[in-house]
Amino acid sequence: MNRFPNLLQAELLPDRTTWRLLAPFSYLDPDHELIEVPAGFETDFASVPRWPLTFALLGQYGHAAAVLHDYLYATGALSRRKADQVFRNALRSSGIARWRAWLMWAGVRVGGAKRYNQTPPSAGFSLSGED
Repeated sequence: MNRFPNLLQAELLPDRTTWRLLAPFSYLDPDHELIEVPAGFETDFASVPRWPLTFALLGQYGHAAAVLHDYLYATGALSRRKADQVFRNALRSSGIARWRAWLMWAGVRVGGAKRYNQTPPSAGFSLSGED
């Protein structure tokens, strides 16, 4: 089953670190149903430290999962723990090796707290299946 119904389409912005989605992007998560990221959302993909070994192991993997994770962190649509679970599920769904997905998930669990937006989504907004 393809859990990514839409192709990830993004353009690099002039700052050369940020990407903007050109079309909506979605993921069918086994635990949280359909998650949709709107066109125009901006991401830096995975914020992996530029340490040589770390970046070599993790830096160029999981762009689709990273977009979902950035969106969930930016909006606060799910709790941080659930957003991190979606990230791990999406990494595995996109074919990332189990050990690499675990390392990336552990990285966001350890270092992601200060980037998480705890402001709840606006009234009326919810992910499919979320009340």
